[in-house]
Amino acid sequence: MSHLHPTNTSLSELHLLGIPGLQHLHCWISIPFCVMYLITLAGNSTLLCVIKADPSLHLPMFLFLSMLAVIDLVMSTSITPKMLSIFWFRSTAISLDACLTQMYFVHSFAVMESGLLVAMAFDRYVAICNPLRYLSILTSPIVAAIGLATLLRAVVFMSPLTFQIRRLPLCSPAVVDHSYCEHMAVLKLACGDAAFSNTYSLSVSTYVGSFDSLLITLSYTLILRAVLGLSSPRARKKAFSTCSSHLCVMALFYIPGLLSMYMERYHQELPPYVQVLLANIYLLIPPAFNPLIYGIRTKQIRDGARRVISR
Repeated sequence: MSHLHPTNTSLSELHLLGIPGLQHLHCWISIPFCVMYLITLAGNSTLLCVIKADPSLHLPMFLFLSMLAVIDLVMSTSITPKMLSIFWFRSTAISLDACLTQMYFVHSFAVMESGLLVAMAFDRYVAICNPLRYLSILTSPIVAAIGLATLLRAVVFMSPLTFQIRRLPLCSPAVVDHSYCEHMAVLKLACGDAAFSNTYSLSVSTYVGSFDSLLITLSYTLILRAVLGLSSPRARKKAFSTCSSHLCVMALFYIPGLLSMYMERYHQELPPYVQVLLANIYLLIPPAFNPLIYGIRTKQIRDGARRVISR
């Protein structure tokens, strides 16, 4: 295993360990990771094709869903191919530029996904609680502005992290105890003062995770209150089922992400693979489940897919 612990690595090159402590299980761990990635590619690509091909799906809800599909594809593709090459071929080396690029894409698109989940929760709130004004509130310019705002927020929040690490000297051995270039894992290699990066990363992650999840919880609370007023038990059951599945997928995104960040910072006594697996869960599982929960379970998507196939 000496190739995993280089002692004279150039500062222009880093080495990713994969999942520390579980290297002997990499081949087995790669199976569910590969399956989830294939589901992500197939599900989100199919969703994008169906929404684009069926004009009846060119509504705010499905435009947000298209944005989410693109984000999930980019976020998963940013880490999974390299991760699988580590598991299968022990290809641990990654250039510093590629590492920083991966870090920027992963964290930026994670922030974008969080913002888009808020937008989709607001979309459902308007559709259920104010259906007569749905299309007048969520017009195409408003949807585009929301999408642009999520992008700009991610760029503004994440750019300082990458620039700060670029300026810090990194020490050999340049071994990252992670399966991808996670910010705080790479920051452990810094020889200089990394207090600003540590504090900034923790603050931004806490703000995004707590503020966005609070808005989502508020939206779904108002939705559930409106659902309780429905006279039909069948309609209430369907609405509860939809809301609960949405909230479960969102919990898989927020809870492991925040836990992995705080464990990386404060719980050094825990096995390192616990933190790495949590970080992988929040980046791999939601992109695989989002097309199933938001797409296949939605009647309009199923009907649109049938129309596209019949044509």
